[in-house]
Amino acid sequence: MSDRWLSIIGIGEDGRAGLSAAANTLIDAADLVVGGRRHLDLIGATRATQMPWLNPLDATIPEILARRGRPVAVLVSGDPFWFGAGVTLARSVPIEEMLVVPAPSSFSLAAARLGWALQDTTTLGLNMRGLTPLLRRHLHHGRRILALALNGETPREVANLLAAAGFRASRMIVMEALGGPRERIREAIAGNFNLADVDPLNLIGIEVIAGANAAPVPFAAGLPDTYFENDGQLTKREVRAVTLSSLQPCPGELLWDIGAGSGSIAIEWLLAHASTRAIGIERDEVRAARASRNAASLGVPHYDVRHGVAPAALAGLPAPDAIFIGGGSVSDSTTIDACWLALKPGGRIVVNGVTLETELALMAAYQQHGGTLTRIGIERVEPIGARSGWRPALPVLQWFCRKAAGEA
Repeated sequence: MSDRWLSIIGIGEDGRAGLSAAANTLIDAADLVVGGRRHLDLIGATRATQMPWLNPLDATIPEILARRGRPVAVLVSGDPFWFGAGVTLARSVPIEEMLVVPAPSSFSLAAARLGWALQDTTTLGLNMRGLTPLLRRHLHHGRRILALALNGETPREVANLLAAAGFRASRMIVMEALGGPRERIREAIAGNFNLADVDPLNLIGIEVIAGANAAPVPFAAGLPDTYFENDGQLTKREVRAVTLSSLQPCPGELLWDIGAGSGSIAIEWLLAHASTRAIGIERDEVRAARASRNAASLGVPHYDVRHGVAPAALAGLPAPDAIFIGGGSVSDSTTIDACWLALKPGGRIVVNGVTLETELALMAAYQQHGGTLTRIGIERVEPIGARSGWRPALPVLQWFCRKAAGEA
């Protein structure tokens, strides 16, 4: 069997003319050529059998693996490992069996057209359905963004999002079919976007300009309470900031958010890093839907909110790295005990409580597992008749504990 039987070849809109001699030789020598319909049209007829990608892409993998040891060429757009199909293939084929010939990515071509420093530009893939809200968290005045589009409607969706978030004056550059004979570059202002007939193959450049009413998503924990649609079931800003500090989100980690309410804790967990994950459990179906809306509006549409009641709703969930339990979800130790058993070694659990019943459960958990108990008191100035005075919020008792390795 040939050590490197699978060739992954980046191709641009200029087709075979833009490929190296080595890349063209690999295509000519292949028994099977796999690619998107557009890619196969770009290379024209070959002696090899041609097969378009199936949907989803993973469905094509068995067909490729069935030819292991015989020359197979896979065509992808630009750089196979930059929002590319190379990542999908590498899950099933060791890199030692691949020969990868990248081409300039769409991001590289766009940066070259605009004169933007790619290392200082945010790059996003909005090329899957439902991902446009991911842009929201990156909207900060003066930033530059390059975003791969799903189709010709994506630029208008982006313009609508910019306008709704208070960034109507932002400059948008829509770059279509970059690198080929159909290349076209047009500009518009988000607030009066008027570009029509946008090619499905496009990339959007954005120079972000904030208006007076813009609402950027800060990088620090403790977003303004007004950012969240809520019915009063909301962990307030100051307590939320302390809670996120205790949860300690790290890249790739999974949070269970028990009693999600408006979703504020999980949303800020997800905002901490693009690779964090969160599953929310909420007994009230209306609140669960509201939490999902908040997640989408703040740029983390991948928040997985589930309608159910803990601990029964926890069955079958992947083990969490951290757990947050809102005080309204604790009346005794049942939920805490179930969460503790599910928590990974080294994981963190944080429970906030405001009722005497919850405090008793937290005292019991503290006695059993250790950790820390902290009482958080917040006072805010509010009107008292014609004057002002301090009005205290209900104090919050917070239990934090890290699970030791080997602890049951």
